[in-house]
Amino acid sequence: MGTHRHWAIYLSLLSAVATAVQAAPPSKFIVGTHEFDRGNVRVSLPGQQYAGKFPCIWNAGETPNWAEYEIDFPVSADYTFGALYTAASSRPVEIHVDGEKIHTGFAGVTGDWNTDKAQWEKQCTIRITKGKHTIKLWRQDCMPHICAFRFESPVPFPAGWYLSRPGLEERKRREAKQARLQAGLAALDLIDITAMRHAVDDLVTNFPNEFLGKDKANGRVSEIEERKGEVRKLLENEDENALEQLGQLQALQRELLLTNPLIDFDRLLVVKRSLSSPSLGLPYNWQGNSALPRSGFDDEITSFSPRHANSELTRIYKPQTPVFVGDVDLHFDADKLLFSSIGKGDRWQIFEIGTDGKRLRQVSPGLYDDVDNYDACYLPDDRIIFSSTRTFCSVACVNGSTRVANLFSMTPDGANVRQLCFDQEHNWCPTVSNDGRVLYTRWEYTDTPHTHSRLLFRMNPDGTQQTASYGSNSYWPNAMFYTRPIPGDSNKVVTIVSGHHGVRRMGELVILDPAQGQHEADGVVQRIPGYGQQVEPLIDDQLVDNSWPKFLHPYPLNDKYFLVAAQPSAKSLWGIYLVDIFDNVVLIKEQPGYALLEAVPIRKTPRPPVRSDVVDLDRDDSVVFMADVYEGPGLAGIPRGAVKKLRLFTYTFDYPGMGGPQGVVGLEGPWDVRRILGTVPVEDDGSASFRVPANTPISVQPLDEEGKALQIMRSWFTGMPGEVLSCVGCHEHQGIATPNRLTLAEIDKPHEITPWFGPARGFSFQREVQPVIDKYCVGCHDGQSQSGGQLTLDLRGTQFIDDYNSRYHDGGQDAGKFSVAYANLQRFVRRPGLESDFHLLTPMEFHVSTTQLFQMLDKGHHNVKLEDEAWDRLITWIDLNAPYHGSWMTIAGKQRVEPLARRRREMLKQYARVDVDLEWTGLQLTEKTVPVSYKTGERIKSEPMQIAGWPFDADQAKRRQNATAPATRRSVDLGDGVKLDLVLVPAGEFVMGSVNGYADETPQTRLSVDAFWMGQFEITNAQYAQFDSQHDSRHEVRHGMQFGVQGWPLNELKQPVVRVSWKQAMAFCEWLAQETGQRFSLPNEAQWEYACRAGSATAFYFGELGTDFSPFANLADLKLRDAVSHPYEKENVPLDDPSKYDDWIPRSDRFNDGELVSAAVGKFQPNAWGLHDMHGNVWEWTSSAARPYPYRADDNRNEANGHEQRIVRGGSWRDRLQRARSSVRLSYRPYQRVYNVGFRVACPAP
Repeated sequence: MGTHRHWAIYLSLLSAVATAVQAAPPSKFIVGTHEFDRGNVRVSLPGQQYAGKFPCIWNAGETPNWAEYEIDFPVSADYTFGALYTAASSRPVEIHVDGEKIHTGFAGVTGDWNTDKAQWEKQCTIRITKGKHTIKLWRQDCMPHICAFRFESPVPFPAGWYLSRPGLEERKRREAKQARLQAGLAALDLIDITAMRHAVDDLVTNFPNEFLGKDKANGRVSEIEERKGEVRKLLENEDENALEQLGQLQALQRELLLTNPLIDFDRLLVVKRSLSSPSLGLPYNWQGNSALPRSGFDDEITSFSPRHANSELTRIYKPQTPVFVGDVDLHFDADKLLFSSIGKGDRWQIFEIGTDGKRLRQVSPGLYDDVDNYDACYLPDDRIIFSSTRTFCSVACVNGSTRVANLFSMTPDGANVRQLCFDQEHNWCPTVSNDGRVLYTRWEYTDTPHTHSRLLFRMNPDGTQQTASYGSNSYWPNAMFYTRPIPGDSNKVVTIVSGHHGVRRMGELVILDPAQGQHEADGVVQRIPGYGQQVEPLIDDQLVDNSWPKFLHPYPLNDKYFLVAAQPSAKSLWGIYLVDIFDNVVLIKEQPGYALLEAVPIRKTPRPPVRSDVVDLDRDDSVVFMADVYEGPGLAGIPRGAVKKLRLFTYTFDYPGMGGPQGVVGLEGPWDVRRILGTVPVEDDGSASFRVPANTPISVQPLDEEGKALQIMRSWFTGMPGEVLSCVGCHEHQGIATPNRLTLAEIDKPHEITPWFGPARGFSFQREVQPVIDKYCVGCHDGQSQSGGQLTLDLRGTQFIDDYNSRYHDGGQDAGKFSVAYANLQRFVRRPGLESDFHLLTPMEFHVSTTQLFQMLDKGHHNVKLEDEAWDRLITWIDLNAPYHGSWMTIAGKQRVEPLARRRREMLKQYARVDVDLEWTGLQLTEKTVPVSYKTGERIKSEPMQIAGWPFDADQAKRRQNATAPATRRSVDLGDGVKLDLVLVPAGEFVMGSVNGYADETPQTRLSVDAFWMGQFEITNAQYAQFDSQHDSRHEVRHGMQFGVQGWPLNELKQPVVRVSWKQAMAFCEWLAQETGQRFSLPNEAQWEYACRAGSATAFYFGELGTDFSPFANLADLKLRDAVSHPYEKENVPLDDPSKYDDWIPRSDRFNDGELVSAAVGKFQPNAWGLHDMHGNVWEWTSSAARPYPYRADDNRNEANGHEQRIVRGGSWRDRLQRARSSVRLSYRPYQRVYNVGFRVACPAP
């Protein structure tokens, strides 16, 4: 019946593992830490999370972490206490004896959290008397991963003594019984009466002549229903006799539902794998097969009859050595099958065998002793597609410790191998769809969250038309494994949805229809079980750890019924089940001590159509045709004509044994080295046609007339030789048709790439950007010059940092190899970083104009005037995510990189006909940079303008306000209980601008302002939603790797709306005017500054630059230190003692306003006229065009027409004081949506 002979296996496994830790001599004994008497820590057994070799205890999610052990010591002695543990970073643990703290130990670092790196370490010597004592391990925070501890005595133990722990043994017996009962209840829950009746109705309707009669079938369901309640009562009363009755119910359920006419085959193929096999033969969700051990398995390929309950497993193949056997793919003719195992050279290889157990052969030739091949499937023309590590790439997020496998094809004899995919990370689980294309999972994370980015892809068997099918720009699902097409359907698939960390490859069984939707849960047809239930797209790292049943290896019989491997509960065996959309989960077969996996009916299946190859292997390029770059949401709101060129670049992905996340290629990303190719033109109608190198991952960035990226592509496409790739626009929906019109790009031949200041090469800050810094900046920023009594920012490229460290998971020995110039300059560049929001970015989200570096230079920083090439180099650096290294040689050194780079190049040349030196960063620069000389004092500061009656103090401001009208406050009803509060700003005269600010704040102007009403607060998300309910202010990007988190919210109801363009803000005002009959608009610059100052002539309405601003304004201050936060916590949990290389956002440390990003409006004290947040929180649009001073209201700058940039005012949470003064001006394009720009409204007073 299958419920719980498994528990005995579990107990024997614990005993074997404890013995394996170390055999104890007479004067010492060892305790496996997982065998604690009391505690709250989590236990992982070998094969489970982090327990690669030994069991361990680790963080259970609640703190403090602790575990207690009752031990009867045989002699009194000074015991040496040692421990076996592993830790990637130091996590000291307190050691207590009988409630008294004795020592703090476990402070070492092994470099990894996995127990295959665990080491023994002496902790202390403890005087312990003979008899029973309590040993306690305690840590306030998360523990290291502790496998065992031992006590060694100088005094011999009594003859025949052994460690006996009666309390523990009794607890194990209790737990074993509870496990059997719990598994029994889980199995009983799977006998769903309502689901059975639905299935009966369906089978009777669709198979009236083949299935049981309805009355007879329902009679059997009623019989099961009557007995089910009795069995449940017995199980809940802990009567183990009920397990036998449960087995009888399962037999009745099987007898009924396995008469399903779709089970029309005699034999079912399954893999039988011992529960003691390493990790159940399942790699972590970031690994491929080659990460599994090469021995220690007890596997065989078998078959049995699914219709007969007692059918024995018949062996088809069992290897002579204890190696893995799996990844089974049955041929369409059902006479042979492919599988993965260990073969020639002790490497993973692909094998073929007949279903009769004969004709075994190794298919992959095994030419190399440093390459693994596995996970193959037959193609309709009998070629084979398979995964191979001959790419010599590695998984960056685990510092290159796992080899990457991409997809290749070969002929049935193992010859004519050709590389099809050229991806950063793994390609998993290839299978053939009903239309002859290949479905597979592709993992990618170029500047996106690696926890959520295993996408379902499809392509032709020759590698052409590689296209995302599901999950692009989606946090859910984190991963899709073992996807198969549903018979007779051109779109639907069934897949296993899994997480990142947590359980391996297993998860929830989900039916998807990409034609219905491809984002988040839009395409979910159903989760099984989950009849009639909506699937919520959760954002979580360990997405399915607490979801039961767990599933593996689905095989659809049709769109309703599926064979699958399942584990109903944590205490259950893995067996083969028949499941359906009605929530029936019917056990077909299980076997004590083993997992039964990979069920496939042994029967012929229709051969999908053969798709002819269209590649031209004599070519080394592909052609890309884009019909209209403006089509699709990627450039939504960007006006036609804005895109002038496309920037093209590629990557050099991580080599094995190096790299990592933080601080490797750059300080905050990117993950991989960028190789700049050049640009191609975009026609006036938005079309483009150009050639790209084949077999090369290509990323595209649409550029404006200044060469700045309007959107960034955080993925890539790869063209096959001779392929013509076509797309409609920028992130267009795949269902959209190509426009039925002749485009300008089609008239002429495809463009060649225009090189970017030389041949294609790795983009190196030192080569491409530092010469610009040397020419324009180092003359002042030389590490010695002073400004205002302080050293200027050091921008020398000849000096290098030597103190790198990080609180995040960093690149270890490969991290922190940067120049001082880079480390200092990158602080002024907001960018995607390591992992930006996975949803499609707002156009211009990281546009160069939003960076403080650009804004400073654009304002004429000390009269610096960059030439066009200098601007281009800086802009390109920013658009490429501000990398430092253009080669892995400069990261990991020639000795480590050169052999691997050579092997990758050899493989690319052999299997892709690509011969490129991926480590080349360009010719060495020989021309000496001549610094530009700047005249000091060129800007002549004038005396502040004086006018009578201004400035005036806060009391006078209030008197003037009260004298203007009887009411100085009013509200506008926006509907649904949402109101807009307005404040009366009295008429008056003031001096606009500042002689102590930036150049564009002068000359000052004397202006008169009529009385007007102004929003008391910035427009909130709740208020804006009354106008546009679909708008989302989204989240602000976090730094470092992110696990199940999206960022810091900017979209809460009371936060100010952001990422609204000037045009959208004006549209809101027009809507508000129509709704109220009042002339609402944005305030012009003069109105805004006059209202902000409220009579003051100081830098801020509350004082000068030295004033404590924290009660009045949300600015960049000490609170931004909390941006260095826990990467696993959804709420912001700051990390202690962050390094300066993590905590790099420019800020003032004098004050702390308590807000990390934008605050709910009105939290800070208002100015004298009652206006809140005029300084900080978010910048605010004005109606004024970005024209130089003197300000003139009669020059049409405040007219709502034209394409001029528009002024924003006030500063934001990301800005320091100097940038948030009353007179500071920035400008953005009227269609630009900015992460820290919102608005407030104004209306003339009667």
